[in-house]
Amino acid sequence: MKLIIAMIQPHKLPDVKQALFEADVHKMTVSNALGCGQQKGFTETYRGVIHEVNLLKKVRLEVAVSENFVEPTIKAIIKGAYTGNIGDGKIFVLDLPECIRIRTGERGKAAIG
Repeated sequence: MKLIIAMIQPHKLPDVKQALFEADVHKMTVSNALGCGQQKGFTETYRGVIHEVNLLKKVRLEVAVSENFVEPTIKAIIKGAYTGNIGDGKIFVLDLPECIRIRTGERGKAAIG
């Protein structure tokens, strides 16, 4: 089992969700996040005052999958999030030692679904 965490641009979320549904991945957690990477933020002027914005809006997507869904999930996220520009995001793949469904007490692959 793996936990896939992706940091993507907010406007690409509908495309990523569509790509995941096409890859038969329907269970996910989505959170708003702030962060910076190679983009390093930007400066803007508002009413004559310069503001430096170095934490940009991102979306954090978490998907727990069994081994046979790891590559399809990664490919779907890349397909949906890709623009070819700096700031497309990152994907992290972590080992998931245990998963427990609270409602039934199921563990492991059965709990992921």
